[in-house]
Amino acid sequence: MDRVLIESLAVETVIGVYDWERTVTQRLLLDLELATDIRPAAASDDIAFTLDYAAVSQRVARFASDHDFALVETFSERLAATLRDEFAIPWLRLTVRKPGAVPAANAVGVRIERGTRPEGA
Repeated sequence: MDRVLIESLAVETVIGVYDWERTVTQRLLLDLELATDIRPAAASDDIAFTLDYAAVSQRVARFASDHDFALVETFSERLAATLRDEFAIPWLRLTVRKPGAVPAANAVGVRIERGTRPEGA
């Protein structure tokens, strides 16, 4: 199975467990790896036959702006479920990083895989 990649997608959302975090938006950086078969799109040169990474990116940004969560884990699980459902993605790997959450680290975050892993992956 082929994969569509979206790397270092920056979104703004309200996220965090501390009181001050509930009053501001913070930047998250996301990497997405989305399973799909690109052969029909490649054969036809038609975006209708593949995952439209612009549409996925816009949906991720809208999800982030429309929701707020205490935990990056919850954000990740809910976003993965939304994307799999709305775009019929059989498998995805999602990395969500929260820069600046720990002063001594560039970022902290989670990486999850959901769905049926493609053969040969």
